[in-house]
Amino acid sequence: MRNQIASALSDFFFEYETPRQVLVKNRRVGVVCRLIQLGVLVYIIGWVFIYEKGYQSTDTAVSSVFTKMKGVGYTNVSGKETVWDVADYVFPSQGDPSFVVMTNYIITEGQEMGKCPELPGKHSCTSNNDCIGGSYKRTGHGQMTGVCVTTTNTCEVLSWCPVEDDRTIPNPPLLMSAENYTLFIKNSVTFPLFGVTRSNLVEGIDANYVGKCIYDPKKAPLCPIFRLGDIVELSGFSFEKLALEGGAIGIVVDWTCNLDVHVKHCKPEYNFHGLYGNPADTDSTSASIGYNFRYAKHYMENNVAKRTLLKVFGIRFDIIVKSLARQFDIIPTLTAIGSGVGIFGVATVVCDLVLLYLLPKREFYKNMKFKYTDTQTQDRESIDLDSNAYYTLEANVRQAQGKDKSNDPDSEAGSIEKEN
Repeated sequence: MRNQIASALSDFFFEYETPRQVLVKNRRVGVVCRLIQLGVLVYIIGWVFIYEKGYQSTDTAVSSVFTKMKGVGYTNVSGKETVWDVADYVFPSQGDPSFVVMTNYIITEGQEMGKCPELPGKHSCTSNNDCIGGSYKRTGHGQMTGVCVTTTNTCEVLSWCPVEDDRTIPNPPLLMSAENYTLFIKNSVTFPLFGVTRSNLVEGIDANYVGKCIYDPKKAPLCPIFRLGDIVELSGFSFEKLALEGGAIGIVVDWTCNLDVHVKHCKPEYNFHGLYGNPADTDSTSASIGYNFRYAKHYMENNVAKRTLLKVFGIRFDIIVKSLARQFDIIPTLTAIGSGVGIFGVATVVCDLVLLYLLPKREFYKNMKFKYTDTQTQDRESIDLDSNAYYTLEANVRQAQGKDKSNDPDSEAGSIEKEN
């Protein structure tokens, strides 16, 4: 038993098994095999390594964005001149990566809490029975008092009076000067896996350069100061059309970096996209066009609480940071090579299918590739071998017994009769 275990261990550690291969001299099969292997090789080198960068590990960035607007606007509505600065037309004003720049507005001044009729078409009525006191309507301005105002044929409401009339939007936009406002973007990114930190104020972008540059895709692609009119134009929209009723623009800061080269080559690229609507859409009857919101400025006048209500139409800017850094890593490299080597087995499978099922000499190739065994034949051969061994053994025994008798002096064969 001990010898059997030792023999098994010796065979396991000191013997090597390899499959037997059959070499088939067939031009068609050989060409198919090499073409498939060539295709696999092109896939591994072209797609996995060159295009997908399968030899590199990847990481995304942790980023922060600060913004600052500059510019002054001017309006003259019904002889009332107003100058608008950053504190008036940017919402919110804290430098967030998502903000709104006001380009048009409807103002309702001097509102105070009281009772007044609704706008025509809002809560139409012919008698007090049409106005249910204490109820509301989703599109109304306040709580109905139960009174029908005959001069306007609308229900009276408890609200901020006079109610806002937003049925007519100023055209052209009141703040077309927003086209020349400038936006400063300060962005920093960190790739924690590689320990790399970068800012969009890269090498060569100093205070002197920032003070005089304006972003241009070709002439100044790294300048962090953008003119709003250029941003809208690069997104494919018309500034006047977008300023009339508002919209949304996405500014994408793209950090796609190959850290196998010097880190100074890791620089941002800026892209601009319209996030709402289609630039070619001219249908003014579409529902919920543009972007708008309301805000109020409250004040006291003669001990009466009043407010100025503004319905703001503006362009919303969303600054989106897109990042992907790559660097050589032996683990994904070996993984890509291993998977590619495994794919080479496809050529063998395809060629075997052609040989065994499609070619005219497929039966011949099957006999060459596979060795068939018959259990019953093996059993008969084993019985025949055992019988032959038995008869051989028996013959040897008899022969041995015959030799012993010939050497015995008392045996008849060994006696010799002599004559006198």
